[in-house]
Amino acid sequence: MNLQISSSSMTPVYEQITAQLRRQIQDGTLKEGTQLPSVRAVARDYHISALTVKKAYDQLDSEGLVTTVHGKGSYVNAIDPQFSQEQARRQIEEALNQTIAKARLMGMSSQEILEMVSLLLEE
Repeated sequence: MNLQISSSSMTPVYEQITAQLRRQIQDGTLKEGTQLPSVRAVARDYHISALTVKKAYDQLDSEGLVTTVHGKGSYVNAIDPQFSQEQARRQIEEALNQTIAKARLMGMSSQEILEMVSLLLEE
């Protein structure tokens, strides 16, 4: 398992860990049945809080990507390709909703947002 943690990123560390592990599970880098390193080991190796790592592992567990067995560790679950694709769509939808909300806070109209998206799709 390889993680790239940026303390200067605007993205919280637990979200960085969750996103990277999710991607590694979905692309097959982390295979079904693989045991993830312990929370303490990841915290020690990356110089971050164990609570941060636990939050990331708990998120993956709630998404069904890993199963955590108390006292034994966290293990990668088999993933259904359709589930993986649906989950990716939900993440994209969430990101778009956040972006639209930010644009509205800045006073952009629906038409301005659509024009911006259209321009970006053309590139």
